[in-house]
This record gives sequence, structure tokens and C-alpha cells, in this order.
Amino acid sequence: MDALRTPDDRFADLPDYPFTPAYADVGDGLRMHYAAAGPADGPVVLLMHGQPTWSYLYRHVIRELADKGVRAIAPDLIGYGRSDKPTSRFDYSLKAHIGWVADFVEALNLRDITLVCQDWGGPVGLGVLARNPDRFARVVAANTILHNADPELEGRLTWTVHGIEGERVVIQEALLDYVLMSLRSPEFRASVLVDFATQRSLSTAELAAYDAPFPSEEHMAGLRQMSALIPLTRNDPGARINNKTVAVVREWTKPFLTAYSTGDPATQGWAEVFQSVVPGAAGQEHVQLAGGHFLQEDSGVELARAIRGFMVRCVTEARTGRATGQRTVSSWSRALR
Repeated sequence: MDALRTPDDRFADLPDYPFTPAYADVGDGLRMHYAAAGPADGPVVLLMHGQPTWSYLYRHVIRELADKGVRAIAPDLIGYGRSDKPTSRFDYSLKAHIGWVADFVEALNLRDITLVCQDWGGPVGLGVLARNPDRFARVVAANTILHNADPELEGRLTWTVHGIEGERVVIQEALLDYVLMSLRSPEFRASVLVDFATQRSLSTAELAAYDAPFPSEEHMAGLRQMSALIPLTRNDPGARINNKTVAVVREWTKPFLTAYSTGDPATQGWAEVFQSVVPGAAGQEHVQLAGGHFLQEDSGVELARAIRGFMVRCVTEARTGRATGQRTVSSWSRALR
């Protein structure tokens, strides 16, 4: 497939983003970028972003985790950040994104992963987990969704998406407006969306960092197409994929934590959905943080501390025989003391 690479000079001198570029080959000749910090032998946290962001979103989380002995890895989805950007919108699908990230996990041979997923990082990251659950040790779901238009979601979500009788669906108007805007608007800037869905005031330089990957409309095929991939009906290909993922997480007995913000109507209700259907969510100290949709910007340090605290509790419970994962305990005990 034809793909572009954003020029390196677009990423010069980004505020609070000192990470040396690193890459892995995925798919059919594509290059996926990732930011990483922390000891090479430290416990792995895989930080998954969504639309319209990239690994820059996790810069404060990465630093906080790395300072505490964790190996924090934040890939840029294909079409985002410093990763390659196929120029045809039709090269992007939920299946493709899951495949690319699955290749990334295999290329880096990541194991005992703590998956942190926000926005589209949920359907993609959890989709990878569903393919190869043995590589994952635990999950932190943060302001993410897993849409499949299931009628059982009626009354549970602030931004409604569920089926009803007569092969009809109920969709929140704001969600449909967002999907159509991203496809129709002649100007679609990542910084505007991040600024709108973040409670703190970002600096001009920070907002420019979110626009850096997209110097032209040609670079934005994946950014725009992502909205069109939101499953709004039960017949959507993404809904069928998410149904398979849901079936796996319904059987997920390893630890599962929700860390949602107080000011994000787009994902409000999903924390409770996950808590009710995922066995591994039972008995966890679920977290609520201040902020909007991009809680990494509003409460990045607090999110990082919640992630590490969750990991420490899991290791402590394993030591006392209340959880599995002896190999994880032996390899993490020094890093997470």
C-alpha cells in the first residue's frame, strides 16, 4: 500500500517529549513508531491511544512510570504520530489496526503486559488481547469503549448506542454529529479536538504537538477514517470484532481496573459496564480521576500512580497466594517494591 512518513522536523523540540524515536516493522512493510522509557528489564506497560492523538498524549504518564522502575511503551497507531500513514482511507479498519498492533507486540516480544487503553486504544488493545491473551497480565481501561450496539447497553451509557426492536438503533446525536463532522469538514485538526475534550488549558506548543503528525490532508486519511469505523449498528464489521473481544473479556479472570474521568460524557457508563461483565474487575480498587476525555492531559501523573498502584497490589496479592502469576512476581518484585 502507498504510505507517507511525516517529516522528522515536524517533531523537533516538542514540549515534555524527550523520547528517542524507535520503530518496529508491522503489516506489509509499514513502520510503527513508539516512545519508550524505563529499565529494559522492568515490568511492561503498553499505553494505547486513540483518535486524534498519538504517543505524545502519554508523555507525563511515561515519565512517571519510568521513574518508578516500569518499562513504559507507547506506540503510535498506524496513521498517527511518527508511524507510517497509508494514503487511502480504505486501508484502515478495526481489523487492520488490531493486526498492526498484534505485529508490534510480537516484534518486541512483549510479555506479562499491563495494557492501558484509552479511546480507540480499547477496541484495538483489547482486540489484540483477545487474539493472544497469554501475553497480557492485567488491564487498565481508561475512558474507553467497546461498542457493538448490543440492546443490553440500553440505559447504561450517556452517549447511547444500542439496538432496539425492528432492527433499529438508538444513537446519541452528539456521537453521530462527530462522525459526520470528521468525514465532511474541510478542516479537521487534532488540536481542536484535544483542546475541546480537555479541561486544563493546553499551551500553544502542546496543541501544535498534536497537529505535528498531520502536515497535509494527505497525511490525515487514518485520522479521518477512524470515526467511520465506530460500530453504530449490530451489522458493522467492527461490531462483529468487538463481539468476539467482549466474549474474551467476559472470561477474563486476570486483574482488570477501570480508571475513568469525571468529565467525559462520551465514555460515561462504560466503567460500570466493564465492572459488571469482566470477572477480573471484581474486588478491584477502581479509580475515578478529574478531567475530560483526555485524562492523560488533565490527570496524567495521577493516572500513572493509579496504574503502578494497581500493579503493586497485583504483585502483593500474588505473593500471598490470592492471585496467579509466579513468574511475574519473581521478575517484578524488585522493580515494584
